Amino acid sequence: MQKYLCDVCGYIYDPAKGDPENDIPPGTPFEKLPDTWGCPECGAPKSEFSPV
Repeated sequence: MQKYLCDVCGYIYDPAKGDPENDIPPGTPFEKLPDTWGCPECGAPKSEFSPV
């Protein structure tokens, strides 16, 4: 699965790990994240992420 980089702070969303702090289970692809999800490090919206 594709990883995504936050262009604001450099956080990398790894679908294999998910985002447990925000109740996103492992195996959740970036495209399936809710539109309200934001970077857990800086709060940037999904639109500020780029595939890596």
